[in-house]
Amino acid sequence: MSSNDVTEAGTGTGETISLCEVPIDNVTLDEALARIDACIAQGRGGYVTTPNVDHVCRFHRDERFRNAYRESFLRLADGMPLLWASRLFGKAIRQKLSGSDFVYWLAEHASGKGYPLFLFGAAEGVADAAAAKLRALYPGLLIAGTHSPPLGFDRDPAASSDAMRRVKDSGARVCYVALGTPKQELWMQEASRVPGMPIMLGIGASLDFIAGRTKRAPVFLQKTGLEWFWRLCMEPRRLWRRYLIDDSYFLVLLLREARLSWSRRAG
Repeated sequence: MSSNDVTEAGTGTGETISLCEVPIDNVTLDEALARIDACIAQGRGGYVTTPNVDHVCRFHRDERFRNAYRESFLRLADGMPLLWASRLFGKAIRQKLSGSDFVYWLAEHASGKGYPLFLFGAAEGVADAAAAKLRALYPGLLIAGTHSPPLGFDRDPAASSDAMRRVKDSGARVCYVALGTPKQELWMQEASRVPGMPIMLGIGASLDFIAGRTKRAPVFLQKTGLEWFWRLCMEPRRLWRRYLIDDSYFLVLLLREARLSWSRRAG
């Protein structure tokens, strides 16, 4: 596996950049995996977030979400619009590391390193189906366990604590958390404070993609920044407001960023 397998966009040193005030780690695939390795080797927990247009907009609307994002130890650019915006403002993000791709790269990496993987979230049976698919792809992969918590578990302290205990006691070193935004980011923030929790990655609908329950957008739509349109067509009743109303705020944020960028250059 090589960082050449993902979309490149300029050069950089792996620093954290700010795009529309959202912190993003400007890393390659290999650098991202190395940071995860370092945390595991040091026995530290933590969680990974994957900023996209929806996350950027929510970052400005939701203080709890914003705080959860800032506490994540690794933030990977998810989506072509962020890469295009970063180039426009002279902060070129080096690679697109979408969560829906990273779940495969990290699973392959985990199989080579011997990291047991826990699959958490999604509907009943989805995590088990995804685990079977991942084991077939990466025969050395260790699955520490799966769990689909009941709806509303995150609002019940006892149920949430029980879910954390399941993950911690499984011996997993990596956990995929598929609860959807913002629930997964808020839950990972809370769970990361429990000693012994593994490295967690918020992955949205990726378990459904892996299990084949939901079809991911064709590659040409992913590369042209239209994956959101595909998802809207697949689930219009659930996603129309997010993509057509809530996320339109991204244009306002881009204009604000442009104004600040131009004023800095003029000064």
